[in-house]
Amino acid sequence: MALSQNASARLESLRSRHDMLEGRLRELNSHPSASDAEIRDLKLKKLRVKEEMEAV
Repeated sequence: MALSQNASARLESLRSRHDMLEGRLRELNSHPSASDAEIRDLKLKKLRVKEEMEAV
């Protein structure tokens, strides 16, 4: 199924956000001072973005 231009742009925006969150998670996981709450919040945001991507 071909995506409309709006859907394609939205999907690309979501992919970019997902990648940014993934990078931030990697960064936090490499620092022992990172809080569990911040990591948990980022993981939840990443999951929500992934679910939104699947809905597009």
